[in-house]
Amino acid sequence: MVTRRRIVVAGTSGSGKTTLAQRISRQLDIPHIELDAIHHQPGWIPMPENEFRAAVAERITTGTWVADGNYHSKLGDLLWRNADTVIWFDLPRTLVLRQIVLRTLGRVLTRRTLWNGNRESWRDLISLDPQRSIIIWSWKSHPTNRIRYEAAQDDPAYRHIEFVRIRSHRAADAFLADLRRSM
Repeated sequence: MVTRRRIVVAGTSGSGKTTLAQRISRQLDIPHIELDAIHHQPGWIPMPENEFRAAVAERITTGTWVADGNYHSKLGDLLWRNADTVIWFDLPRTLVLRQIVLRTLGRVLTRRTLWNGNRESWRDLISLDPQRSIIIWSWKSHPTNRIRYEAAQDDPAYRHIEFVRIRSHRAADAFLADLRRSM
């Protein structure tokens, strides 16, 4: 039986990383670290990289945690070096697109406040610029993420990590059921 106590949930934007991480957090009764909530400061200003790394480093000193996000370019291997498990939520590209369109549209329509007072806007929803539109960003980054995470599974630097690739919502539910049984 594998003991999972330091978990990274990775995947394309809109795949459901945060929801899955929240479910794992509740089930294992461990802290949830939402990297987007740390990174996106008021006005969608990114936290400076050194501050971001320090903030994340402080949170992972607790010993047990589940973190979700794709900030490898800013965090380097800080999370992965300390993780025992990486759960790659690898849903099909078209499903991720549907989910992120519905999520973003819902946030825009309800004017839902996200982290640090930020809200998604109509302008960002219809933008074709991947730096403005999370939908375009997700579509464009999906194949790159797949290449990155497939390579990471074979990287000797991550030999200490158990990789769990989840390809459907049904598989995510089964993973959580197995996690519950192993407790």
